[in-house]
Amino acid sequence: MPKHSSIGIFDSGVGGLTVFREIARALPHHSLIYLGDSARVPYGTKSAETVTRYSLQAAAHLIDRGIGMLVIACNTATAAALPALQASLTIPVIGVVEPGARAAVARTRGRVGVIATEGTVRSQAYTKAIRLIDPKIEVIESAAPLFVSLAEEGWANTHVAREVAEIYLEPLLDANIDTLVLGCTHYPILRGTIEQVTGDKIAIVDSAETTASFVKSAVRHKPSGTPKHQFLVTDAEERFRRIASDFLETEIEHLELVTL
Repeated sequence: MPKHSSIGIFDSGVGGLTVFREIARALPHHSLIYLGDSARVPYGTKSAETVTRYSLQAAAHLIDRGIGMLVIACNTATAAALPALQASLTIPVIGVVEPGARAAVARTRGRVGVIATEGTVRSQAYTKAIRLIDPKIEVIESAAPLFVSLAEEGWANTHVAREVAEIYLEPLLDANIDTLVLGCTHYPILRGTIEQVTGDKIAIVDSAETTASFVKSAVRHKPSGTPKHQFLVTDAEERFRRIASDFLETEIEHLELVTL
């Protein structure tokens, strides 16, 4: 990664802000560029071929902005497009599935639940990644697509979100999981609501936190100067500004509407 280049962070919408926040905390001296493809959210209901096409377009835009590393802050895009992105780009490309899988293996007593989008569950990306590390671990994946919409609408801490969480998590709790992977970067926005349902006996794996640690370990230098954080969206910039400002607890100064 070139010394003065920014780290590009890409997601289908606001969910990747969970990854952005953790990377900003882990690397406070680095400039970050966040791209939310809000015109085409959600990715989780789309085919792998479509998600790969969208991901390549987003990566190309960020490359034109001069990034030196790309973080795919979307589990669906990681599951569908990581190999294509790594093959087509000359900069480091980091996804969110492997860091989350490694954290789950480190914490579980043998039974891991994964909630994710339909696309991620369909790919069995977490099951494959976890069993590649430890084949003895039982993995139960379940789709929770409405969580994306609740996060995008800013409804994470409502009674509606609580009721949806109870419905989605009931089969996993009945299966006696001991660890729960939040297998979509939108889901940590609802972490408080999710933990109200799971209680304190189930370990929560936040792929945003584990990915930030992975990114930090891959960066070999500390840049000079004042870091700049830029935000790009493909639609609904004022809604993004409102949700991002609330979630990051800061005003969003550099927000730009772009076309991919």
